[in-house]
Amino acid sequence: MTGRLATLLLGSALTISATLVGCSGEQKKGPDGKPEAGDGPSMSDIRAADVKDAVPANEPRARYGNHSPYVVFGKKYYVLESADDYVQRGTASWYGSKFHGRSTSSGEPYDMHLATAAHKTLPLPTYAEVTNLSNGKKVIVKINDRGPFKSDRLIDMSYGAALRLDMIGTGTAPVEVRVIETSTMQYTGASSSVTDVTEDTWLQIGAFGQKSSAKDLARQLEESDLKPVSIQKGKGLYRVWLGPYDSHIEINAAIQRAIELGFERPHKVNGPVK
Repeated sequence: MTGRLATLLLGSALTISATLVGCSGEQKKGPDGKPEAGDGPSMSDIRAADVKDAVPANEPRARYGNHSPYVVFGKKYYVLESADDYVQRGTASWYGSKFHGRSTSSGEPYDMHLATAAHKTLPLPTYAEVTNLSNGKKVIVKINDRGPFKSDRLIDMSYGAALRLDMIGTGTAPVEVRVIETSTMQYTGASSSVTDVTEDTWLQIGAFGQKSSAKDLARQLEESDLKPVSIQKGKGLYRVWLGPYDSHIEINAAIQRAIELGFERPHKVNGPVK
């Protein structure tokens, strides 16, 4: 995985503290010299097919994360004035469970199951198509975070985006990052980095090989007043679902409630398991 430091200067006085992700098999140290806890994959049974492309939208620059220049490890970075015509090739890495639920540099919560990414200099947010040059697989991501701050890394993919690129096992991959122009699109007033809500939109909060484990989680959710809860069986797994929901407000409220209660952040799924 990646070495990653997410540092953001908000104006001239406010600094968000840095974090560093250790590479798999390595013990990385933070700025204080102490070993950092390792990063890792999701505990949910999420597959590449479950991760939807981010939907490009014309959005204003994020209030946070676009201060320029900013300094990390003594190196100064300048945020690009424009992302137009940006195409670069380099090495991608990924980050996951260690940052799940935390704020990104733009202020949005990091959801490792969505197609997002971190970049050192592109404006936040920026939408881009990322192609794994070793296998031709592609994903459209919303760039809403800063990093990676290793000199040989171009972009840091969310766990979900890395699943789409089939690079979880290798940790890194050669990629092409091609920005998608959004300035001519009508301003939506909100991010569209997740798929639209349909009448069959659910939240998956766990998947287990044993039915007893799924029933135990379902019981905990019901006792915490997170309802409706159901257990969906398919492909040898018992999946615990919340919903269905028919509005983004209901979905966001359920996700926030689950996080506040200490459960793993749920991710969206559509329709019953076949």
